Amino acid sequence: MLGGTALLAAPAVNAQSEGVAVSNPATPNAVIRSGAPSANLPALPPRPAGKSTIMGGAIQDVDPLRDQFILNAFGQKKLKIFYDERTRVYQDGKPISLLQLASSSHASIQTVLDGTKVFALSVHILSQSPQGECHGRVLRYNAASGQLAIDSALTNEPIKLLVPAGTPVVRVGQGAFTSGHSGSTDLVGGAIVTVSFAPDGQGRNTASKVDVLAVPGSAFVFAGSIISLDLHVGSMVIVDPRDGNNYLISFDSVRTPQSETLHVGQQVRVSATYDGDHYVADEISAR
Repeated sequence: MLGGTALLAAPAVNAQSEGVAVSNPATPNAVIRSGAPSANLPALPPRPAGKSTIMGGAIQDVDPLRDQFILNAFGQKKLKIFYDERTRVYQDGKPISLLQLASSSHASIQTVLDGTKVFALSVHILSQSPQGECHGRVLRYNAASGQLAIDSALTNEPIKLLVPAGTPVVRVGQGAFTSGHSGSTDLVGGAIVTVSFAPDGQGRNTASKVDVLAVPGSAFVFAGSIISLDLHVGSMVIVDPRDGNNYLISFDSVRTPQSETLHVGQQVRVSATYDGDHYVADEISAR
């Protein structure tokens, strides 16, 4: 979701904005704790993978001992964010030391789930109010008032946004899906969306664009390597090299008997239907 956020929930597009933050900053890592790291220290693990989300709000209660701070996101409850030497920090677009991270009334945080924790990939401290981007599943949409509520993996509370009349609502992703009709009628319960927005100065997050990644009943084809598999519950996670995203897909061994021979690391092609909650496999074939 928050003054800006994002899920991935299921499929996702890479986060792009929310306060001037970028999903894949090209600027060299600017986080420096003290001096050069000791050769005796273990190497840091890779940065958490997965769908990143940009969250805008105020940074509070920075705790350098626990490597955490509180983000008071626009229109949402406060959220604890964790960071470490892998986190990049910027002041108005210029890299600064992690030691300079401090409370700020305007910030944009690029976040990702690291297990159950929300981890900061980058922190952009801003002189101006940030924009935002959130990713998640539509809970409800009122076409008359323009009120949109989104369920995001990063917050327990729905993210509430205003979608003014005329706001672009566009399907993105696979050709078979994008060739269908786009528009606000896609904002149905269960639809997966990414919303770019900015605070309007009255405590409301106002959408400037809505990307629709899936609506209930839409069909998709995924191809890639199985990185997680649970034959007991009937679920697998595929990383599709075409977009670099991970997709959680449910399957029924009766409906797809070939699923009984699946294994982690296997290359597969999956035809699936999105049911408003999960991608459900219709056909699975080894590659």
